[in-house]
Amino acid sequence: MDRIFAKFATATAHATGSPLAFLLCVVAVVVWALSGPLFGFSETWQLVINTGTTIVTFLMVFLIQNTQNRDGAALQAKLDEIILFTDAENEFVGIEKLTDKELEELHARCEKAAQRSNAMLKSAHQERSARKQRTT
Repeated sequence: MDRIFAKFATATAHATGSPLAFLLCVVAVVVWALSGPLFGFSETWQLVINTGTTIVTFLMVFLIQNTQNRDGAALQAKLDEIILFTDAENEFVGIEKLTDKELEELHARCEKAAQRSNAMLKSAHQERSARKQRTT
């Protein structure tokens, strides 16, 4: 069941995200708007577009969320694989499951490490520049 829904959600998200789908929606809205005088801009006429767009929006939310969840999980798995097979710290594997506060603390720690690295690089660059000046 999961695989069938995943295939359906992916195909539907792909199809509804196409320029043709957008054009069809524009045509439907234009036809609806042009039919207003025929129906005297009645409440039923308004209800048709309101109901239609509400149903489509309601269903699309679930399809889009499913697609995004799978894309996010796949991306995390790929990043975890890269982390595990490089010199990166393995503690970063699975951090998407941390709380917001834990992520902020980890981010702050990474920023401090980046600042230390930048300071070391700047210091090394200054030392090289000073050595070059002494030898010339």
